[in-house]
Amino acid sequence: MKLKFKIQSYQTSAVESIVDCFAGQVNTSGITYRIDPGRGRLPFEQPGFKNADVQLTDVQLIENIRAVQRRQNLSLSDKLVASAGCKINLDVEMETGTGKTYCYIKSIFEMNKLYGWSKFIVVVPSIAIREGVYKSLEITADHFTESYGKKARFFIYNSRQLHHLESFSSDAGINVMVINIQAFNATGKDNRRIYDELDDFQSRRPIDVISSNRPIVILDEPQKMEGKKTLDALSKFKPLMILRYSATHRTTHNKIHRLDALDAYNQKLVKKIGVRGISVLLFPSVTDDEETRRKKEVRFIFSHSALREGWDNTNVFVLCMLKHSDNTISRRQEVGRGMRLSVNQNGDRMDHAATVHGINILTVVASESYKDFVANLQREISEALSTRPRKADEAYFTGKIITSETEQIEITPVMAKQIYRYLVKNDYTDDTDQVAEAYHTAKANGSLAALPPELAPHAEQIFGLIDSVFSESQLPDVGDDRKPKANPLNSNFEKKEF
Repeated sequence: MKLKFKIQSYQTSAVESIVDCFAGQVNTSGITYRIDPGRGRLPFEQPGFKNADVQLTDVQLIENIRAVQRRQNLSLSDKLVASAGCKINLDVEMETGTGKTYCYIKSIFEMNKLYGWSKFIVVVPSIAIREGVYKSLEITADHFTESYGKKARFFIYNSRQLHHLESFSSDAGINVMVINIQAFNATGKDNRRIYDELDDFQSRRPIDVISSNRPIVILDEPQKMEGKKTLDALSKFKPLMILRYSATHRTTHNKIHRLDALDAYNQKLVKKIGVRGISVLLFPSVTDDEETRRKKEVRFIFSHSALREGWDNTNVFVLCMLKHSDNTISRRQEVGRGMRLSVNQNGDRMDHAATVHGINILTVVASESYKDFVANLQREISEALSTRPRKADEAYFTGKIITSETEQIEITPVMAKQIYRYLVKNDYTDDTDQVAEAYHTAKANGSLAALPPELAPHAEQIFGLIDSVFSESQLPDVGDDRKPKANPLNSNFEKKEF
């Protein structure tokens, strides 16, 4: 079965958030330089192709970043936040299961098309994620060739196969190197070869050959790569910019895109969750006699290490947690492995809006009660949404940007007061200005009170602003999968053959 990929508007939005930060950059491809021949003898002088410098000033960059942030109603940056020896650090928040790997691969092609940049390094925190990224590059190759008319050359960095670095430097097309942090951050002899002058590499250091390309560095799960040692090591790549993709950023730089847990669930981009909780388990005691032991999950126990980032399979429908859950274990991490929407036998994604959550239900068999698991899962989701505004007051709406057919409109204090009074009048907010459940219920039922006439033309975007304010009633509804389900019989039941 070959997976089929299609252009999704929410993924296109994530790509545009990256490329629009560099609006005004001149497309300059094919910047050449002389590759260091080392002390060995190369058969001929070899030209290299590196990324052109960012031509925009810091002021232009921050203006572009703020424009991207405004259209998504994100907090506005007042300066570029430097890290790992690089002044440009852009954060992209995408919930697990929504295709962040696909998005940054597409961003690679789009940045090459618009600006001519061609040298990219994807840095990952583990070998498992490294292999997953490489697989994604493989299975999306034909899809992106159809869209962009070219293929990317990609490889996994291996200190024993350094001929790939020669091609990475000398090839003028799109080149992507995938590397795990252990390859440049560990202390083992083989892993430190990237910093050593190597006889089998014309007495050159691999890190010097890599950094000469001024690569664009993409960090996959950057929250796992924030130690000082790792950041110092990343600076040695001399990155042109650093793009950071994660569902759970620990450190904020210049955030230019957000597709969080609530967005993903409400837009039906991930599976619905159902839980079967087990609050009491009786295990045999060593003091029991044989009959007592027999009467007391015990026939079989299947044990496996916890599922972590890098293990992805779309057609997972049941997860059984064969371990005790406590507050040191991330339930979001556990369920995240099964949140991707499923595909059928033809490779088509089952994402039709009318049926998506009828087909895509992830059942979690948890080693705790249903109530405890749901409470802890929703607590984790709530904590991950800390950057969302919590109050729908006048201050929140004032200055936000809404778009008409012909122009962008900034919400004035007068408009903000109208929106606020509309919410209060209809009991859509409580005494603390938090969005009430009544609002979300009315919106789901299609029974929202009409906005004032002067605001009505912008209804969709205004309601979008209200939806962006966090409220407990917005948290994903986690079904109780212990309840019996109806399984209606179809016409086959009446057939003689059946």
